Amino acid sequence: MLIATYDYWGYYNVSFLGDEVRTPSKTIPRAVLLSILVVACLYLVMNVSILGVVPWREMAPSHVGAGFNVVSVFMQNIYGAWAGKTVSALIMLAALGSVFSLMLGYSRVPYAAALDGNYFKAMARVHPEGKFPYVSLIALASVAIIACFFSLAEVIAALVVIRILLQFLLQAVGLIILRWRRPELPRPFRMWLYPAPAVLAIAGFLFILFSRKHFVRELRFALVILAAGLIVYSYRAWREREWPFASTKQRQDG
Repeated sequence: MLIATYDYWGYYNVSFLGDEVRTPSKTIPRAVLLSILVVACLYLVMNVSILGVVPWREMAPSHVGAGFNVVSVFMQNIYGAWAGKTVSALIMLAALGSVFSLMLGYSRVPYAAALDGNYFKAMARVHPEGKFPYVSLIALASVAIIACFFSLAEVIAALVVIRILLQFLLQAVGLIILRWRRPELPRPFRMWLYPAPAVLAIAGFLFILFSRKHFVRELRFALVILAAGLIVYSYRAWREREWPFASTKQRQDG
């Protein structure tokens, strides 16, 4: 389930490129929903096709290299060894394209934070010709290179658990709280059947977290990252006299 959850990530990558998208209030929701539907269809067809050729018992980690080369075994069983090697090369090419596109999207996050004064100023630098945040892109590429030296299973598990705890759960809960406390805010993006999708997302993420055997190990990583973030934010807020260190007058003006 962790791998399935991870495979859907990227559907919201367009959200990081809001300034570079035409009519974002329409394009972004359409891109997100279409991405989810297309990936779901591809994922379902792929699994049905594989199960028709490779018995599910053979897809266990003990039979298929940690469970990550199932498609190669599938093609090899049908057409022979050359097909398995060919599709393995194509999968690596697709993975490279995925990492490339995601880095282009995620590089806008440190860039936007730097523009607001909430991150290192160097991250706000833009390439003079390409007009993209090249320092932020290089920094993310360096982190991706370091991650290549760890087990893929461990990297995926850590990414999924940490981001569920520090991003997805907080976003779903924060959305409900924001709509409850600030109902007057303009909402160019609307959630269908609110609050059902947010509540279902929270329940699903909690199930993924607590159904894992090694949940506590990844929880520790998440807590370390959270503590580091709180320390950095508190120091900056204290230096800039922002919340929660703002004066009474600043709070009233804000």
